[in-house]
Amino acid sequence: MAGKNSYDAASIAVLEGLEAVRKRPGMYIGSTSRKGLNHLIYEIVDNAVDEHLAGYCSRIRVTLEKDGSCTVDDDGRGIPVDMHEKGVPAERLVFTTLHAGGKFDNSVYKTSGGLHGVGSSVVNALSEYLDIKIRRDGYVHHDHYERGLPVLELVDGLLPKVGKTKETGTCVNFLPDGEIFEKTRFSATEVKSRLHETAYLNPALTICFQDFRDDRNEEIEFHEPDGLAGYIRDLNQNEEVLHDPVTLKGSADGIQVEAAFQYVNEFRENVLGFCNNIYNAEGGTHLTGFKTVFTSVMNNYAREIGVLKEKDANFTGADIRNGMTAVISIKHPEPRFEGQTKTKLDNQDAAKAVSKVIGEQMVLFFDRNLEILKSILSCAEKSAKIRKSEERAKTNLLTKQKYSFDSNGKLANCEKKDPALCEIFIVEGDSAGGSAKTARDRNYQAILPIRGKILNVEKATIDKVLANAEIKTMINAFGCGFSEGYGNDFDITKLRYDKIVIMADADVDGAHISTLLLTLFYRFMPELIYEGHVYIAMPPLYKVMPKKGAEEYLYDDKALEKYRKSHKPGSFTLQRYKGLGEMDAEQLWETTLNPETRRMKRVEIEDARLASSITGVLMGSDVPPRRAFIYEHARDAELDI
Repeated sequence: MAGKNSYDAASIAVLEGLEAVRKRPGMYIGSTSRKGLNHLIYEIVDNAVDEHLAGYCSRIRVTLEKDGSCTVDDDGRGIPVDMHEKGVPAERLVFTTLHAGGKFDNSVYKTSGGLHGVGSSVVNALSEYLDIKIRRDGYVHHDHYERGLPVLELVDGLLPKVGKTKETGTCVNFLPDGEIFEKTRFSATEVKSRLHETAYLNPALTICFQDFRDDRNEEIEFHEPDGLAGYIRDLNQNEEVLHDPVTLKGSADGIQVEAAFQYVNEFRENVLGFCNNIYNAEGGTHLTGFKTVFTSVMNNYAREIGVLKEKDANFTGADIRNGMTAVISIKHPEPRFEGQTKTKLDNQDAAKAVSKVIGEQMVLFFDRNLEILKSILSCAEKSAKIRKSEERAKTNLLTKQKYSFDSNGKLANCEKKDPALCEIFIVEGDSAGGSAKTARDRNYQAILPIRGKILNVEKATIDKVLANAEIKTMINAFGCGFSEGYGNDFDITKLRYDKIVIMADADVDGAHISTLLLTLFYRFMPELIYEGHVYIAMPPLYKVMPKKGAEEYLYDDKALEKYRKSHKPGSFTLQRYKGLGEMDAEQLWETTLNPETRRMKRVEIEDARLASSITGVLMGSDVPPRRAFIYEHARDAELDI
C-alpha cells in the first residue's frame, strides 16, 4: 500500500486526453509572441516549485542553451516512471495528456502553481523536441518527444534506463517550435525577473540561471531568505522610504496568507498579488480582501488618534494606499481563476481569509508601532487634500472639451457608435492627419492628429499632464477617463474604440513619439494595454515598382535586401517613404488603414513589475541607469540590416 507521502503512478490523475494544442496554442499559453514563448519556461519551473512547496525540492537550475533550447533541472523526487493504470508509464501521461498530474491528487500537492495541470503536456506539444531525464529509484530514466509525440521505444513497457544515480530530480530540455512561435529566442531579462520573483516568494528555495547563448556564459544565483520583505526592499531600492518593510502572516480556513508593505515618499501605489507563486496581473479576491481591510483598519485608527474628526469623511482606499508598495501572497488548495493564464483570482474564501489574517495582524503591529502608523496616516491626509484639489482641477480641465470635435477640429470621429466596431488612429502631424482623414473608412475609423511630441509623463507632475492639450484631447476622445496617483477615474467599459492605433513615421522621431504615447498609456491608462486595445501601425518603408510585374510595398530593410537578391539591379525603381505624409490617401489606405492588407502589432506586457521599472529607467531623468540598460541589452536588439 502506498505511503502517505508517496509519489508514484497511482498519484497521477488523468482528466482528459491531449487535444489540438498546436492548433490553438493561445488558449493555453496566452499568445505565440515572446510572452507565450517565455511562458513555456515558467510552466516547467512552476512544476519544480510545486515540488519545493511539497517539501522535496531545494534547488532549480534554468539554462538557456547555445542552440536556443532551455533546460530546467530540479532536485525533487522525480516524475513517477512506473506503470500507470492506463497502461503507459506515468511520465508519458504527464507529457502527452492534458490535465494529467499529481496536482489533481490532493494527497500529493496541497497547493499548486502549474497551469491547471496542463503545463508539461502543453510545453511538449509546442516544442520541436523535448528531452527528459528523470533521476529516481537509483536510475536515470530517459524519454524523448518530437512535436509532442514520443519517439523512444519502451523497454518491457517502461522507460529505458540510461544510467545509475543516487540523486533524485527531473531534467527537462526543450526547443520551442518555430512553426508555432513568432520568435524562438527567449528573453533573458524577463526570465531572470520571473525567477528572482519566485525566489522572493520561496525563501528556502535557490534558483540558478545560466545563459550560454552568444558566448555570454552568464550565471546568477537567486536566493532570498528575507522573502517578501526583501522583495519590497528591491522594489523600493530607488525610493525614499518612510520605514522598514512590515511583514504580516497567518492562516485561515486552510489558506496561508502573507503580506509585506512599505511606504515611500512618492504618491504612487504599487500593490502586487500572488496565488500559489503565480503573479495575478489583474488582481482578484485576495487583493480585494487586503485593500478593504487595510482601509477599514486605518480609518478606525485615524479616528481613534484624532487624525479624522467626527464630521470628516473617511479616507478613501486610494488615499490610504498612496505611497504604498505591497506584496500579497497566498497559498490556496483549490484556486479558481478567471482566465486560463491565471491573471485574476476568483475564490471568495480568499478575500475572507486575507481580511481575517491581515486585519488581526495589522492591529497587533500598529498597536506596538505608533510612529509608523502616524507616518502612514500623514500620507493619507496629504493625499486626501491633493485628491480634492485635483478633482476640482480635473472638472475644470476636462469638461471644457466636447466629444466628437474639439475647438480646433482635431478629432475626426467615425459614424458608428458601437465600440466593438470602431478604431481610432493617433497620427503625428497635420500632413499625415489630412491624408489619413481622406483615406479612412468614415464608418468605423476615427483620426486624431497630434502636433509633435507629447509630454513625457514620466518626468511631469500630474497638473502638467492634465494641462497638456494633446493629452486632454486623447482622454476625452477615448471616453474612459484615466488612472493616476490620487485616485482612479478609469472605466474600461466606457472606452469608445476597440482599437487604439499609434500611427507614427517609421523613423527615429516616429519611434520616440510611439514611446511617449505608450508611456502615457502605461502610466495613466494601463488597462488599455492589459486588455489588448493598443496597437502600433506598421507602415512600409519602401515601394518597389518593377518594369515588369506588380508594384510591391516593403516594410523594412530586411525585406528590401531579400527583394534585391531576387531582382536584377535596374529592373525596378525604388521609392522610400520618409514619413506618412509622403503617401497619398490611396497608398495610406492600402498599406496602413485597410484591415485586409495592413500590418499592426498589438502591444503586450508580460511582466508588469519589470515593465514599470524599465519605463522608469528609460523615460526618467537619471541618465547613468539608462545608459547602463542600453549597453546591457544591446545584444538583444533586433536590427534591420
